[in-house]
Amino acid sequence: MDNRTDPPRARRRRSPRAADGAATGPVLLVSTQGGHLAHLLALRGWWQGHSRVWVCPDAPDVRDRLVGERVVRSYSPTTRNLPNLLRNAVLAMRILRRERPSLLVSAGAGVAVPFFVGAWLLGIPTVFIEVYDRVDTPTMTGRLCGPFTTLRMVQWQSQLAFYPDARLVGPLL
Repeated sequence: MDNRTDPPRARRRRSPRAADGAATGPVLLVSTQGGHLAHLLALRGWWQGHSRVWVCPDAPDVRDRLVGERVVRSYSPTTRNLPNLLRNAVLAMRILRRERPSLLVSAGAGVAVPFFVGAWLLGIPTVFIEVYDRVDTPTMTGRLCGPFTTLRMVQWQSQLAFYPDARLVGPLL
């Protein structure tokens, strides 16, 4: 796993831009382990055609499922852990400034929040995918990332009741 989070100043660069001004940096995929990661892996047909960087905790399933991928370790656990929230906020700004991603995609959980805030501050588009198993209530991460989300995707019609601005994509898993 790539454990570098603070590159030398000489390596920092402005956001790569195409001739039309659009960002051309990598896709940044931010996730925790388990089901959240499974949702992003289900999109392999889309993301495998793009340059990408993953931000995930150092967990056994992350190591197994992201072999050969460029992974930056996030701090975990994130649930009700203020020190790790602050560490991930610093990590988010470092990674977002270093990589200048063209898009940030996440299905949660807590590690996504500081990345969405940082992306919003830097004008980087974001996509939040609400998880498959929350059909009656929104997730905490979905609610917290909401104000900083460019596009929200849901997997069930019932999820549109609490995310009326979302795009229904159907089940990913």
